[in-house]
Amino acid sequence: MFQVTPLRRLAVAASAACAAVVAPSATGPVPAHATGTAEAVTAVAGVTPLTPLSPPPVREEDQVSGDHLTVTVRHAGGRADGTFEVYCHPGGGSHPDVGSACRTVDRNTRWGRDAFAPAPDGGVCTMRYGGPATAHVTGRWAGRAVDATYDRSNGCQIERWDRLVPLLPDLRPAAR
Repeated sequence: MFQVTPLRRLAVAASAACAAVVAPSATGPVPAHATGTAEAVTAVAGVTPLTPLSPPPVREEDQVSGDHLTVTVRHAGGRADGTFEVYCHPGGGSHPDVGSACRTVDRNTRWGRDAFAPAPDGGVCTMRYGGPATAHVTGRWAGRAVDATYDRSNGCQIERWDRLVPLLPDLRPAAR
């Protein structure tokens, strides 16, 4: 009879692990989804590679997930002026109220419609002037590029602006 030593246990465990890894290659062809991976190397060569294969390089566009908007506001007065970043899904950025801004744009997003579309041409708009404030929103939302400008030059433009408060600052008279 032989004596069981720690070294013998280690050797038996290593043999069992190698057998478990090599066994799938003996059962049939290598699955298509394993091509180019450590599993394919193991299945074809019958050995476990010493180091895993390198992952593909990270592309810049893969680093940021979710929706991202850059909002630049001018002539609104005070702390409302400036450029703010908004990241949604997950939320983050320099906007003063990221969560509410994301919920507002989510609420205005409809399948097949541009949440940032300009006011329709030929619409009847009141001749109200809402002040000199302007905003420029750029980025990506719901997989689409965004490049929209806003002002408060008439009732239609004011309504379009107010629909995106608090992404855009609240400039309604009662809010000031």
